[in-house]
Amino acid sequence: MSLLLDKQFAELPADKSVDTKTFLDNVSTLPPFFDCLGSKVFSIIKSDINGNITKIRAVYDQDPTKYVTLQDIVEAERETHKGEWPKVGATLALMWLKRGLRFIQVLLQSLADGDRDENNPNLIRVNITKAYEHALKKYHGWIVQKVFNAALIAAPYRSNFLKALSKGEEVKEEDCLANIRVFLVNYTPTVDAIYEMYSNLNAELDYTV
Repeated sequence: MSLLLDKQFAELPADKSVDTKTFLDNVSTLPPFFDCLGSKVFSIIKSDINGNITKIRAVYDQDPTKYVTLQDIVEAERETHKGEWPKVGATLALMWLKRGLRFIQVLLQSLADGDRDENNPNLIRVNITKAYEHALKKYHGWIVQKVFNAALIAAPYRSNFLKALSKGEEVKEEDCLANIRVFLVNYTPTVDAIYEMYSNLNAELDYTV
């Protein structure tokens, strides 16, 4: 059984609203994904995702009937925090969380699309690099980028990564990639919907850490 299929994302409704409780329950199963990447550097992203999930859940638990969707939370905080928004509360936590989720999405899509380093076909550095450059690099300062580049050296072999995704089971590569594609069917639209929401609400920030 694939790690990714422990709790599958549901199809979004026509208005692309993201149910808060369902979303939190689903993303809470994803942090172990970063253990599959081997390097301790990726544990930083894992910790960041866990922390942001906790922050969003804390706000949701204050009033589940008020915060049915993620947009309900973001819009409520915009009214409450005024000038401090969006660099505050669950809005800020979700902003960073979606970037971590995009990293996962781009990495998995790259694998599903067959992207490989022709000279090193059993390495996934090209896939990880693509995901990092697309989702996180622009928000990281020079020092953090250097740390990440060093982590690429310790990136696992493609076969070992896919085995880890399959919870250590010996699974054919094509079967593992099929599971990835199944996972992405609803996962990708969910991440896209959150990015679209942030764009529509002018909630995106470009500062670096």
